Amino acid sequence: MSTWVLLRGLTRDARHWDGFGERLQAAVGATRMVMPDLAGNGLRWREASSTRVEAYVDAVRAQLSQAGLAPPYRVFALSLGAMVALSWAERHGDELLGAVLVNTSVRSLSPLHHRLRPGAWATLLPLAFAPPASARWEQAVLRLTTRHGDADDDATRALLTRWTAWRLARPVSRANALRQLLAAARFSAPRQAPAVPLLLLASRQDRLVDSRCSARLAAAWGCPSAWHPSAGHDLPLEDADWTLAQVRRWLAEGGNVGKECTASRRVW
Repeated sequence: MSTWVLLRGLTRDARHWDGFGERLQAAVGATRMVMPDLAGNGLRWREASSTRVEAYVDAVRAQLSQAGLAPPYRVFALSLGAMVALSWAERHGDELLGAVLVNTSVRSLSPLHHRLRPGAWATLLPLAFAPPASARWEQAVLRLTTRHGDADDDATRALLTRWTAWRLARPVSRANALRQLLAAARFSAPRQAPAVPLLLLASRQDRLVDSRCSARLAAAWGCPSAWHPSAGHDLPLEDADWTLAQVRRWLAEGGNVGKECTASRRVW
């Protein structure tokens, strides 16, 4: 039994886990699930986002301490959140029992056009001139991060309604979105794998981040990894069952203390 910390990506917050935290808790038998917001997002939407991943690490650790939740923790993190988890593992690895990193990238191993795919720019640049609280933002994000963006069904419409309402209630400013993007763009991985067990998950059809970014991390560090053949960037939203199965298998096969990334292997 343990505390799991869930970290979201660019401009997203705890609400965007949309039930995944509860499902993960049931799947792994965790005592607690904690879903802190990064500065500029969610409950912290009035704060200025940092341009340094390390600052997000410090803030998350402070939030956990203030809540009376002592280490060690396990982390499940997506995109920018996974960069925060990596920095955490490098700087304070003794606090982590393990981390699952989903669709992430690092500057030192992958080129910019893989870390943010060229097709994503065509979607993101026009949004710079749209009102930050516009429903256009959420429609564009849905298209970039899932296969459901162009669907016209009740579930997709309900999802967009929720996302738009959340943005209207706690809008992420244009400045904060740019600060978070800068933090992600400048983040580099440590030369050696952190002394923390890691599992890398990636989506072959990710329109935002090329899955080769995760492949390079797995190859460089010899970490267990798995690729979803058809999901997009928001893997927990698109296929929670597959994602949870990979986490359970990793834990069963030794994703625990003493099983750091030392030899290349894949789980499927």
